[in-house]
Parts: sequence; C-alpha cells; structure tokens
Amino acid sequence: METKEVLKIENMCKSFGDANIIDGLQLSLAANEIVAILGPSGCGKSTLLRSIVGLETIDQGTIEISSSRKTDAVGYLFQKPILYPHLNVAGNIALGLTQKKSKQEKRAVIAEELAFVDMNGFEKRRVESLSGGEAQRVALVRAMLGQPDVLLLDEPFSALDLDTRRDLAVETRRWLKDRKTAAIHVTHDPEEAELIADRVILWADLFTADEEE
Repeated sequence: METKEVLKIENMCKSFGDANIIDGLQLSLAANEIVAILGPSGCGKSTLLRSIVGLETIDQGTIEISSSRKTDAVGYLFQKPILYPHLNVAGNIALGLTQKKSKQEKRAVIAEELAFVDMNGFEKRRVESLSGGEAQRVALVRAMLGQPDVLLLDEPFSALDLDTRRDLAVETRRWLKDRKTAAIHVTHDPEEAELIADRVILWADLFTADEEE
C-alpha cells in the first residue's frame, strides 16, 4: 500500500542578499512520519522550516502540503517557547484552540492535554515559574491543539540540559505518534535526532537525493 505524502519539496532555493542559503533542496514527508534533519548551526535548517510554514518566501522550487485545510495545516514549535506572561498556563494553552468551545469544555480539554504531558494541576501556574522543560511542554501542547498535519520543531530542546533534552525527545516522539502527526525536527545533536525520528537525514544529503552518476 502506497504511503501518502503530506509534504513534498522540490528544487527549493533561498538566498538572503548575496548569500545563497539553500540551493536545490529535495525533501518528502509521509503521513505520520517523523523526520529529523541533522546539521550544524547556521546551515539553513531554520530557514527551511520558516519557508515551509510561510514565514519566508522561497526564490525557486515548490513546497506542496497535502491537506484538506486552507489554514492551520502546519504547526511550528520555536527554539525558545513563546509564552505570554500575562496569561497563566491554561490561558497560554487556550490560544491553541481552533474551535469554539464553552468555558467548561475548554477547561476539560486543557486538563486532558496537561495530563497527557504529565503536568496535572498546572492550569493556574504562572509561566515564569515553569522550568525550561515545562515551558516547552506547554508550547508543544498549544501547537498540537490545532491538530496540524505537519508539526515543525526548530531545535526546541537545544537550550535545555542534556537529560531534559533527551527525555523530551523521547516524550515528544510518543506524543506525535499518539496523535498521528507528521513532523520535521531539526537539530545538531545526533543522539536527539535518533531518539525522536523514524528517519534521520543529514543536511548535505537533502541536496543530493536526485543526483545520479
């Protein structure tokens, strides 16, 4: 049975001024697949993700997302969790709700999602009181509430200590698989890539996939 592709990128090129950041990139992502892209800082990994989600305009090539939705097909988890200090944990998570719900329904959904990431009872916590790992869990829950077809993870664990980074990679893989969400995770950490992904691709290999002798 043929696996459905949710993302296909062909001959993508992107430059900033005279700097050619991405030249002829090829990538495909299957439904429910988690791909890790491994490369050094500054190679263009974040530019790739920003282009997929539409925050950057590419110079050449195509980015095709197979989704029945016109919006919210792609979710994005930034390197540093973007949480709003004037809102508590529940308030931050509620921003990810894309469907209208009653207050009671919202409370039930938020409680269920916090339980899913082992943060029972954190609804009223101020975000300033959270550890780095807890803050990323909140950001992840908010990103996944929209049930994106593809979730982009832009080195979201890089600022955390080694043990927390490894634990979150394993946990995030479990959450993605449970929700049947495809994902692209970019990192410079080989072990982290292996822990989270079904398939690990070296950055350089994204430009040689279609080249044959």
